[in-house]
Amino acid sequence: MPTVLITGSTGFVGSYLVNSLLECSDLVIKIAVRQSVDMNGPICFEVGDINPLTDFSSAVTKTDVVIHLAARAHVMNNSSVDPLSEFRAVNTGGTLNLARQAAKAGVKRFIFLSSIGVNGVNNTVPFSVYDSPAPVEDYAVSKFEAEVGLRRIATETGMEVVIIRPPLVYGSNAPGNFGKLARLTSKNIPLPFGAINNKRSLISLDNLVDLIVTCIDHPKAANQTFLVSDDYDVSTTKLLSLMALAAGKKPRLIPVPVSVLRLIGRFTGKLAVLDRLCGNLQVDISHTKKTLGWNPPVSFQNGIQKCFCKEQKDD
Repeated sequence: MPTVLITGSTGFVGSYLVNSLLECSDLVIKIAVRQSVDMNGPICFEVGDINPLTDFSSAVTKTDVVIHLAARAHVMNNSSVDPLSEFRAVNTGGTLNLARQAAKAGVKRFIFLSSIGVNGVNNTVPFSVYDSPAPVEDYAVSKFEAEVGLRRIATETGMEVVIIRPPLVYGSNAPGNFGKLARLTSKNIPLPFGAINNKRSLISLDNLVDLIVTCIDHPKAANQTFLVSDDYDVSTTKLLSLMALAAGKKPRLIPVPVSVLRLIGRFTGKLAVLDRLCGNLQVDISHTKKTLGWNPPVSFQNGIQKCFCKEQKDD
């Protein structure tokens, strides 16, 4: 049976992926974790913090595929003195260290979860896999540098590399900005986002995990970079309206002009957050669909609905 090693298995994406793969009787699942966790099913390897010196040798031995999800997460208000160095230590150095050890151990394929931020932070034309990378934020820079190093390792060793660049990932109990908006929506608090006519691509947790699983053994995934989304673009105003309805609430959105929101963001130090809420970020996934014969199995509307299923049952 093929053996798959997963890092970041206790995170938002990783925990869902592990549970999905455990349902596949034809796979052996291993996880590399900072410290031992009580998780039924997968074989656990304690490796400590991920950095350029981490010893993954025991974890990667007798492994066919590595799925590398672990990362220093993107944060909007980073108080670090040198955030780029800290991102690089984990997201670049740690990733390439794992990849080199994996290649040396004979791992056949290395799947890396990168970020759409490698393409940029906003656009007027949907990002394509053929665009030149233009990372702006430190997190995205560290992910891009990891991509470059992984391709070099693939060329030198013959280990196949698959790179996936998702936009914002949403789902039940999602972290980050989506989670914050979901909590505000559930409380039915009036929000000043009723006049944002932008276009943004997102991806549900179900669809992202489905693509990752597809890439484990799809022959055409080898040495490819895939952009991914729900294949449906939505404005922030419509997104919040759908979230409210999914939570069983009436949307309460105040139509404050975007110019006013940006002004407020500038004075409160939240301009970066407002730019994400108000700006465009569309993703063209035609290359992913054509290369893999893949389509998102869960519609955007159903994905949003699933985020609030528990609340509706509780009500």
